Amino acid sequence: MPRRTDRREASLARGARQPPSGKAGPAQPLYTRAAQLLAEERPNHLPVSNRLPILVCVLAGLACFPSSAYSHAYHPGASEPVTSAPGLRLTAVGSFRFPTFVRGDGVSSSRLYVVEQEGRIRLRDGGNNLTRPFLDMADLVRYSDDETERGLLSIAFSPDYATSRLFYVFYTQNDGDLRVDELKRSHNDATRATRYGRRKVLEVDHSGWDTHNGGQLQFGPDGYLYVSTGDGGGDGRNVDPLRSGQSTRTLLGKLLRIDPRRRSEGLGYAVPAGNPFAGRDGRRDEIWAYGLRNPWRFSFGPSGALWMGEVGAKSREEINFSAPGARGRGYNFGWSCYEGTVHIGSCSAPGHDPPLFQYSHAGSSCAITGGYVARDPQIPALRGRYIYGDYCTRAWHALRRTTTGVRNSSPGLVVPKLTSFGEDSVGRLYAVSRGGHVYRLRATAR
Repeated sequence: MPRRTDRREASLARGARQPPSGKAGPAQPLYTRAAQLLAEERPNHLPVSNRLPILVCVLAGLACFPSSAYSHAYHPGASEPVTSAPGLRLTAVGSFRFPTFVRGDGVSSSRLYVVEQEGRIRLRDGGNNLTRPFLDMADLVRYSDDETERGLLSIAFSPDYATSRLFYVFYTQNDGDLRVDELKRSHNDATRATRYGRRKVLEVDHSGWDTHNGGQLQFGPDGYLYVSTGDGGGDGRNVDPLRSGQSTRTLLGKLLRIDPRRRSEGLGYAVPAGNPFAGRDGRRDEIWAYGLRNPWRFSFGPSGALWMGEVGAKSREEINFSAPGARGRGYNFGWSCYEGTVHIGSCSAPGHDPPLFQYSHAGSSCAITGGYVARDPQIPALRGRYIYGDYCTRAWHALRRTTTGVRNSSPGLVVPKLTSFGEDSVGRLYAVSRGGHVYRLRATAR
């Protein structure tokens, strides 16, 4: 989970998810990407010449973007949620122990699975929170109050879960390495998983530091499993000490794409056709996109576009985007040569794909919590907007692509310790507070 590795943020209590490492000092707001880049359906990288208009917009004072996108709502030190806003309401559906993620199984509209960081998955079924866990693997998961980015981080259900009963979990195992396992729902009880037959799909060495694990699993529109990994972390003094971000020889700092249902060459997965580095000497076949620091949460919108909240370091939080035709294939998001559009080192990032949107740490923003494109038919006011938040400001935001740029707004909702967003099987949107509560977003009369 993203946090500040030097733990200098005194306002965040021990055990809370901390902001990312090395954050220091406010910077001026900066929002990027011109309209032609927003609307593109590109299969490959833009050449440098095509990215010049973006730089012109930045140097010209961000004239490409509406003024309403410049600032973030600020709720410093908020300990209580703001659950009502014009036309919107948050309803608590339960209280859990260090929840990190929620999602539906794609089969039942009444089931919601809540991932708890210590290693359990709770089930809300038919409006009731079941006492017995859907899955308990706490003995396999590494988590402690001193290593708050580790733990059980997410779950993804196979597209054919109704018949296969297969699902996948992302966690840090006891030696600190990242691991994805395949498990199965019980044949006789839809409210229980079984550990019998648990299978390792993927393991990535991450034992050096406890930070920057990434942590998201999502099945893409193509039916393959996408996995986000952090750059391996560090001691807070050096940027990307493992030099993972720009290296295609390591699985750290990447978005991976694998087929967990097939196996090849002694691995627990196969590499699907179309991965950009497959078969290239010295490159890792599993890599789909690279140049990432800590992609804590990403999702695919209703159209199949990729949306990713990338937790920054010293000055920028960013939202990376790729249209449905590409979904990030071969993209270089720039880390650790770039933080957002800020060049932070002497290195170069070939074919750098800048963020759709970025914001500074002015106003005590510190760590983006990526979310989802709203698609709940009961909330038409937000439909098509990318819902995300920031851990330190506690505020929700709604980002909309327009014909002239992007427009960012704050719906007025606040969730302290905003750790994650999630969706159920029919597109209803949820927010997770690491303080324990899970909230469902509802519409109300204005």
